[in-house]
Amino acid sequence: MDLVLWRHAEAQELPEGTADARSDLERKLTARGEKQAARMAEWLDRQLPGSARILASPARRCDQTALALGRKFKIRSELAPGATPEALLEVVQWPVARVPVLVIGHQPTLGQTVARLLGLVENDCAFKKGAVWWLRTRERNGQVQAVVVSVQSPDFL
Repeated sequence: MDLVLWRHAEAQELPEGTADARSDLERKLTARGEKQAARMAEWLDRQLPGSARILASPARRCDQTALALGRKFKIRSELAPGATPEALLEVVQWPVARVPVLVIGHQPTLGQTVARLLGLVENDCAFKKGAVWWLRTRERNGQVQAVVVSVQSPDFL
């Protein structure tokens, strides 16, 4: 299985004194974030097969990031800010899904998922805004492993 994790592009900061979940979900991409999303979407569109499932957090910044790709996608509440790696892996059906899955989501969930799948000592992994980590399953010595196929940042496209 291929699992592609895409962190939403740069978004507006929460207004001073606002810390509620609803306001966080409504934050939009900045102009820089829109450019990041467009660059990464162009790269992803060339790499992802047409059969890929695309799932996004209900946060507006993730919706906008997904729209840059120009493909159909589904909003999944299980991917909202604060989601657990376990919830993400269940939604994507890791490691048994038959088609590649692209998830557009948030830190620290994405970094925690990468750390878990790769068996890192740290329980989190840095994940730049707008960046993609592409992981793939393989079987080796009777065990399912995750391997890194690619890590891509919009700054290098």
